[in-house]
Amino acid sequence: MIREMGGISVNDRAVGVLENYDIEVLRTWKGRGAILCESDKGLLILKEYTGPKSKIIFQDALLKQIKEQGFPLAESILKTKEDDLIVYDQDRVPYILKTYFEGRECNVRDTKECRQAVKTLAQLHKVSHMEVELFPGISQKADARMDREYEKHNRELRKVRKFLKDKSQKTNFEIFLLKHYDYFFDLALQVTEESQRHMKSKGMEKGEEAGSKGVEDSCIICHGDYQHHNILVTKAGGDGREEMAVVNFEKCIRDNPVRDLYLFMRKLLEKGNWSIELGNLLLETYHQERELAQEDYRQLYYRFIYPEKFWKIVNFYYNSGKSWIPGRNLEKMEKLLAQEEDKTRFLENYKSTYGCFSFSPY
Repeated sequence: MIREMGGISVNDRAVGVLENYDIEVLRTWKGRGAILCESDKGLLILKEYTGPKSKIIFQDALLKQIKEQGFPLAESILKTKEDDLIVYDQDRVPYILKTYFEGRECNVRDTKECRQAVKTLAQLHKVSHMEVELFPGISQKADARMDREYEKHNRELRKVRKFLKDKSQKTNFEIFLLKHYDYFFDLALQVTEESQRHMKSKGMEKGEEAGSKGVEDSCIICHGDYQHHNILVTKAGGDGREEMAVVNFEKCIRDNPVRDLYLFMRKLLEKGNWSIELGNLLLETYHQERELAQEDYRQLYYRFIYPEKFWKIVNFYYNSGKSWIPGRNLEKMEKLLAQEEDKTRFLENYKSTYGCFSFSPY
């Protein structure tokens, strides 16, 4: 049942889709790429879904699992009256309806909140073990491997470098990019080669990536997009205290848990000029809640060294229409170069503190 309150009209498409659910909608409004909905079942969010059906079934099972294991502040996916997880509008566009939380995004400028977010991530990983063999269509091995991701990135970097060198008339950005290209490209190749050499030495090149507890950790499902947009500070816990809820599990993926830790830390460290103190605080906070093994520190080291930010800038440039290049691209490249000394200092400290790894491309 859907009704309007206070003269607020609801989006026609949302009305048509929400009628498939056993809920009473009080009002709807537009959010970031979604439609928020106040209902008799609490705050809900309606979003387009672009993945396969097998993935949403797996995601639903994961969310139920982590709640059963004691992690209550995560979203849930609602089923339709026909017991389906996906619903289609009149144009056959697929949607999913999920619970949502009143609150605000994690403040990346607040060190205390960032440490709490890392602790929350460690708690999430502790309850994210899944028996993937129970889900047809879901890979029985890790969905992603760091070295394979980097091989793919390197192929893309090689293609763009050739394109730039062959281009007769170059913009200021393209001249600047090409001037610094080989430094970052060579770094990408070195990290990929070293990570593959290490995996081969550990007998991991044909199996899973090793984790804190070996094979057991290979069954952990990462959130896949653990960043401040998906971490909400809320009072939904019931006792009035602020806690952190985690949403948007659509990119959940079977991989080493440091995948999530790296993504969250990299974004914060880039904003904080690769602060050694901040990095150590975040790693210490995670380790206190969920112990990191030497192999975890090593894989995190490889991830930090790999020039992912450079690849992102290049990828955005190449795929967004090269006839018009936003000035923002040049600003990002200049900032990346300006931070390289700070990043190198951070990595040298990391190497001596957490592993004494022999590999250092600098």
